Amino acid sequence: MRQKIGRVCMVLGALLILAAAALLAYNKWDASRADKASQEVLGELEQTLNAAIEEKAKSDTVALQPELDPTQEMTVTELNGWDYIGYLSIPSIELELPVMSQWSYAGLKIAPGRYSGSTYADNMVVCAHNYAKHFSPIKWLTEGAQVYFTDMDGMRWTYEVSYVENLQPTQIEEMTEKTEESDEWDLTLFTCTTGGSARCAVRCVRTGYPALTTETAE
Repeated sequence: MRQKIGRVCMVLGALLILAAAALLAYNKWDASRADKASQEVLGELEQTLNAAIEEKAKSDTVALQPELDPTQEMTVTELNGWDYIGYLSIPSIELELPVMSQWSYAGLKIAPGRYSGSTYADNMVVCAHNYAKHFSPIKWLTEGAQVYFTDMDGMRWTYEVSYVENLQPTQIEEMTEKTEESDEWDLTLFTCTTGGSARCAVRCVRTGYPALTTETAE
Protein backbone atom coordinates (compact mmCIF):
# COMPACT_ATOMS: atom_id res chain seq x y z
CA MET A 1 0.00 0.00 0.00
CA ARG A 2 2.80 2.36 0.94
CA GLN A 3 4.54 1.58 -2.33
CA LYS A 4 1.41 2.47 -4.29
CA ILE A 5 1.04 5.73 -2.39
CA GLY A 6 4.71 6.47 -3.02
CA ARG A 7 4.31 5.85 -6.76
CA VAL A 8 1.23 8.10 -6.89
CA CYS A 9 3.11 10.86 -5.10
CA MET A 10 6.03 10.51 -7.51
CA VAL A 11 3.72 10.69 -10.51
CA LEU A 12 1.90 13.72 -9.08
CA GLY A 13 5.24 15.39 -8.33
CA ALA A 14 6.46 14.80 -11.88
CA LEU A 15 3.21 16.19 -13.29
CA LEU A 16 3.54 19.30 -11.13
CA ILE A 17 7.11 19.83 -12.29
CA LEU A 18 6.05 19.44 -15.92
CA ALA A 19 3.16 21.86 -15.39
CA ALA A 20 5.49 24.43 -13.81
CA ALA A 21 7.96 24.05 -16.66
CA ALA A 22 5.17 24.42 -19.22
CA LEU A 23 3.89 27.57 -17.47
CA LEU A 24 7.38 29.06 -17.38
CA ALA A 25 7.88 28.31 -21.07
CA TYR A 26 4.51 29.87 -21.92
CA ASN A 27 5.28 33.02 -19.90
CA LYS A 28 8.60 33.43 -21.70
CA TRP A 29 6.95 32.90 -25.07
CA ASP A 30 4.16 35.36 -24.22
CA ALA A 31 6.66 38.01 -23.11
CA SER A 32 8.67 37.54 -26.30
CA ARG A 33 5.52 37.77 -28.40
CA ALA A 34 4.44 40.95 -26.61
CA ASP A 35 7.87 42.53 -27.14
CA LYS A 36 7.80 41.74 -30.86
CA ALA A 37 4.23 43.06 -31.24
CA SER A 38 4.96 46.34 -29.45
CA GLN A 39 8.16 46.99 -31.41
CA GLU A 40 6.38 46.41 -34.72
CA VAL A 41 3.76 48.98 -33.71
CA LEU A 42 6.46 51.38 -32.55
CA GLY A 43 8.08 51.27 -35.97
CA GLU A 44 4.78 52.11 -37.67
CA LEU A 45 4.06 54.91 -35.20
CA GLU A 46 7.45 56.48 -35.85
CA GLN A 47 6.74 56.53 -39.59
CA THR A 48 3.43 58.28 -38.91
CA LEU A 49 5.13 60.72 -36.57
CA ASN A 50 7.78 61.58 -39.14
CA ALA A 51 5.07 62.96 -41.40
CA ALA A 52 3.47 64.94 -38.55
CA ILE A 53 6.82 66.36 -37.47
CA GLU A 54 7.73 67.43 -41.00
CA GLU A 55 4.41 69.23 -41.39
CA LYS A 56 4.75 71.03 -38.07
CA ALA A 57 8.37 71.95 -38.77
CA LYS A 58 7.22 73.77 -41.90
CA SER A 59 4.70 75.79 -39.93
CA ASP A 60 5.57 79.16 -38.40
CA THR A 61 2.79 78.80 -35.86
CA VAL A 62 4.45 76.23 -33.57
CA ALA A 63 4.68 77.84 -30.12
CA LEU A 64 7.82 77.34 -28.07
CA GLN A 65 5.65 77.29 -24.96
CA PRO A 66 2.16 76.33 -26.08
CA GLU A 67 -0.82 77.04 -23.88
CA LEU A 68 -1.83 73.80 -22.19
CA ASP A 69 -5.58 73.42 -22.24
CA PRO A 70 -6.50 70.68 -19.72
CA THR A 71 -9.69 69.92 -21.69
CA GLN A 72 -7.86 69.34 -24.98
CA GLU A 73 -8.20 65.85 -26.41
CA MET A 74 -5.07 63.93 -27.32
CA THR A 75 -4.59 63.07 -30.99
CA VAL A 76 -5.29 59.42 -31.75
CA THR A 77 -3.84 57.32 -34.59
CA GLU A 78 -5.36 53.98 -35.60
CA LEU A 79 -3.05 51.09 -36.46
CA ASN A 80 -4.13 47.51 -37.09
CA GLY A 81 -7.48 48.09 -35.41
CA TRP A 82 -6.01 49.70 -32.27
CA ASP A 83 -5.88 53.40 -31.31
CA TYR A 84 -2.60 54.92 -30.14
CA ILE A 85 -1.74 58.29 -28.54
CA GLY A 86 2.06 58.13 -28.79
CA TYR A 87 5.00 56.35 -27.24
CA LEU A 88 7.04 56.29 -24.04
CA SER A 89 10.81 56.42 -23.82
CA ILE A 90 12.77 55.74 -20.62
CA PRO A 91 16.51 55.79 -21.41
CA SER A 92 17.77 54.56 -18.02
CA ILE A 93 16.05 51.18 -18.47
CA GLU A 94 16.30 51.15 -22.28
CA LEU A 95 12.54 51.10 -22.67
CA GLU A 96 10.60 52.43 -25.66
CA LEU A 97 6.96 51.43 -26.06
CA PRO A 98 3.83 52.58 -27.91
CA VAL A 99 0.84 53.61 -25.77
CA MET A 100 -2.74 52.79 -26.67
CA SER A 101 -5.46 55.41 -26.29
CA GLN A 102 -7.42 53.19 -23.91
CA TRP A 103 -6.35 50.14 -21.94
CA SER A 104 -7.97 46.73 -22.29
CA TYR A 105 -6.94 43.21 -21.32
CA ALA A 106 -6.58 42.29 -25.00
CA GLY A 107 -4.69 45.50 -25.77
CA LEU A 108 -2.19 44.99 -22.96
CA LYS A 109 -1.05 41.86 -24.75
CA ILE A 110 0.40 44.23 -27.36
CA ALA A 111 1.31 47.51 -25.64
CA PRO A 112 0.72 49.69 -22.58
CA GLY A 113 -2.58 51.55 -22.49
CA ARG A 114 -3.88 54.82 -21.08
CA TYR A 115 -5.76 54.01 -17.89
CA SER A 116 -7.05 57.55 -17.34
CA GLY A 117 -6.29 61.26 -17.77
CA SER A 118 -4.20 63.05 -20.39
CA THR A 119 -0.92 64.87 -20.82
CA TYR A 120 -2.76 68.20 -21.20
CA ALA A 121 -4.45 67.80 -17.83
CA ASP A 122 -1.20 66.65 -16.17
CA ASN A 123 -2.89 63.52 -14.82
CA MET A 124 -2.25 60.76 -17.34
CA VAL A 125 -2.02 57.22 -15.94
CA VAL A 126 -0.57 54.45 -18.12
CA CYS A 127 -0.69 50.75 -17.27
CA ALA A 128 1.02 47.69 -18.74
CA HIS A 129 1.64 44.04 -18.06
CA ASN A 130 4.63 43.00 -16.01
CA TYR A 131 6.43 41.65 -19.11
CA ALA A 132 10.23 41.86 -19.07
CA LYS A 133 10.23 44.21 -22.08
CA HIS A 134 7.11 46.13 -21.02
CA PHE A 135 6.69 47.53 -17.49
CA SER A 136 8.55 45.00 -15.35
CA PRO A 137 11.71 47.20 -15.21
CA ILE A 138 9.90 50.33 -13.98
CA LYS A 139 10.19 49.15 -10.39
CA TRP A 140 13.92 49.90 -10.63
CA LEU A 141 13.42 53.55 -11.58
CA THR A 142 14.82 56.04 -9.09
CA GLU A 143 14.06 59.66 -8.27
CA GLY A 144 15.19 61.97 -11.07
CA ALA A 145 15.14 59.36 -13.85
CA GLN A 146 14.04 60.88 -17.16
CA VAL A 147 10.78 59.78 -18.80
CA TYR A 148 9.62 61.05 -22.20
CA PHE A 149 6.27 60.80 -23.92
CA THR A 150 5.95 61.72 -27.59
CA ASP A 151 2.37 62.28 -28.68
CA MET A 152 0.89 61.79 -32.14
CA ASP A 153 1.35 65.48 -32.94
CA GLY A 154 5.10 65.01 -32.60
CA MET A 155 5.23 66.92 -29.31
CA ARG A 156 7.65 65.57 -26.73
CA TRP A 157 6.66 65.78 -23.07
CA THR A 158 9.52 65.59 -20.57
CA TYR A 159 9.14 64.16 -17.07
CA GLU A 160 11.30 62.96 -14.25
CA VAL A 161 10.53 60.33 -11.63
CA SER A 162 9.35 61.84 -8.36
CA TYR A 163 8.79 58.68 -6.34
CA VAL A 164 7.76 55.01 -6.57
CA GLU A 165 5.06 53.45 -4.41
CA ASN A 166 3.10 50.22 -4.10
CA LEU A 167 -0.70 50.35 -3.98
CA GLN A 168 -3.34 47.71 -3.40
CA PRO A 169 -5.57 46.71 -6.35
CA THR A 170 -8.53 48.32 -4.57
CA GLN A 171 -6.83 51.73 -4.28
CA ILE A 172 -8.14 52.99 -7.61
CA GLU A 173 -8.77 56.56 -6.46
CA GLU A 174 -5.29 56.80 -4.97
CA MET A 175 -3.85 55.57 -8.28
CA THR A 176 -5.70 58.03 -10.54
CA GLU A 177 -6.41 61.08 -8.36
CA LYS A 178 -4.20 63.49 -6.44
CA THR A 179 -5.92 62.89 -3.13
CA GLU A 180 -3.35 64.63 -0.93
CA GLU A 181 -1.53 67.96 -1.20
CA SER A 182 1.70 65.98 -1.15
CA ASP A 183 0.69 64.06 -4.29
CA GLU A 184 3.01 65.81 -6.73
CA TRP A 185 2.77 63.97 -10.03
CA ASP A 186 1.72 64.65 -13.62
CA LEU A 187 2.23 61.17 -15.08
CA THR A 188 1.89 57.73 -13.52
CA LEU A 189 3.14 54.41 -14.88
CA PHE A 190 1.95 51.27 -13.14
CA THR A 191 2.06 47.50 -13.37
CA CYS A 192 1.47 44.48 -11.17
CA THR A 193 4.15 43.47 -8.70
CA THR A 194 5.59 39.98 -8.93
CA GLY A 195 2.78 37.66 -7.93
CA GLY A 196 0.15 40.30 -8.67
CA SER A 197 -0.69 41.11 -5.04
CA ALA A 198 -0.07 44.86 -5.44
CA ARG A 199 0.55 47.57 -8.04
CA CYS A 200 3.89 49.32 -8.52
CA ALA A 201 3.20 52.97 -9.37
CA VAL A 202 5.92 55.26 -10.70
CA ARG A 203 4.99 58.91 -10.17
CA CYS A 204 6.52 61.47 -12.52
CA VAL A 205 6.46 65.27 -12.67
CA ARG A 206 6.58 67.31 -15.88
CA THR A 207 9.78 69.35 -16.13
CA GLY A 208 8.86 71.73 -18.93
CA TYR A 209 6.53 72.56 -21.78
CA PRO A 210 6.12 70.01 -24.58
CA ALA A 211 8.30 70.74 -27.60
CA LEU A 212 8.28 69.59 -31.20
CA THR A 213 10.82 66.81 -31.54
CA THR A 214 12.87 66.00 -34.63
CA GLU A 215 14.27 62.86 -33.04
CA THR A 216 12.21 60.37 -35.04
CA ALA A 217 12.85 62.24 -38.28
CA GLU A 218 16.64 61.99 -38.04
